[in-house]
Amino acid sequence: MQHATIEKSIPIMGLLTLVMVSIGGLVEITPLFFIDSTIEKVQGMRPYTPLELKGRDIYLREGCYNCHSQMIRPFRDEKERYGHYSLAAESMYDHPFQWGSKRTGPDLARVGGKYSNMWHQQHMRDPRAVVPESVMPTYGWLEKTPLNYADVGDRMSALSKVGVPYTSDMIANAKADLEAQANANGDSSKLLSRYGKKVPVDDFDGQPNQITELDALVAYLQMLGTLVDFKSYQAQSR
Repeated sequence: MQHATIEKSIPIMGLLTLVMVSIGGLVEITPLFFIDSTIEKVQGMRPYTPLELKGRDIYLREGCYNCHSQMIRPFRDEKERYGHYSLAAESMYDHPFQWGSKRTGPDLARVGGKYSNMWHQQHMRDPRAVVPESVMPTYGWLEKTPLNYADVGDRMSALSKVGVPYTSDMIANAKADLEAQANANGDSSKLLSRYGKKVPVDDFDGQPNQITELDALVAYLQMLGTLVDFKSYQAQSR
């Protein structure tokens, strides 16, 4: 039979395998050249504020992604526990993205607004005080460590070169915007004009006289999953 001849000949088998792989690759890749974007445009998406960006850097530094994913898969049990499945647009400004595959702790894609700032403060000091079964280590030093944000403008400038839509105005006012977001009683009007009215402004670490690493981390956690209004969201058909 013909297949026996093919299977016994390494050159023929290799050539036919190459042809089949090439056809499959063309089927997958060719459509990408005829669409404007592989990422659906979703209303409400914005880049991280300077404070949130520094919080994300701390999140990465402390290895939080090793135990927490940030991707809700389109399965019923995932939706019932965590909410609407994750959209590609929600991580379009992440470098690197934090999808993950391991969940020692819960997924954090929709953790924003789920708990109060005080809950997060206590959770970092002593995780078992709020979640008795938690195996998470303590991060109490975060509220004692002043946030170093001297380089936040440079950080945003670098990200703008890889597609994050930070404007020159955002970069120039990075430090002022960071300080405004961490001050519950300050003037945040310029911050909100640049990033939108949904930006949470508060004293995230409970210490109004200083900006700490905990301020930044909690600000980052409190915005996760809050940008898209899923009550009005409808997936676009292609």
